[in-house]
Amino acid sequence: MNDTPILTLLPTELVEAARRAIDANRAAGRTVAVAESCTGGLVSAALTELPGSSDVFLAGFVTYADDAKTSIGVGSDIVETFGAVSIATGWAMAQAALKRSGADVAVAITGIAGPGGGSEKKPVGTVVFACALKGQDPDDMHADKLQFGDLGRGGVRLQAALKALELLLP
Repeated sequence: MNDTPILTLLPTELVEAARRAIDANRAAGRTVAVAESCTGGLVSAALTELPGSSDVFLAGFVTYADDAKTSIGVGSDIVETFGAVSIATGWAMAQAALKRSGADVAVAITGIAGPGGGSEKKPVGTVVFACALKGQDPDDMHADKLQFGDLGRGGVRLQAALKALELLLP
């Protein structure tokens, strides 16, 4: 483990979570990728705060708009049928990131950070996570929807990023 202090604008807990993810995946010989929507690149930023992370972190896709999701390989029919914040879309994002990057594991995050955009069925603070592994049966879906509540935009994004980094652990 590299304990060298780094100067960062990111919250310490986020950088430390990224360090754990990088170190654990390096030890496991795995490479990682992420597809981010509501976190807007925050997970990628945390992973790249660490010197030498490029041997583990291959790619980050910020797919904030629906068109960006489809441009990486998420079917427009999936987004139209289930919505951008859905298990189906999150899973498709993770699969697309895995395929496009060639990584061993990919995590996707899509949600509603607020303050607007929520609904009765999908309130502010709703975030979907998906994790895909190379060689895994694509029908063996690993995805979940969490309700963080209305923590404010920054709070939702931080909690979502922390959860995504946790999901990257082997």
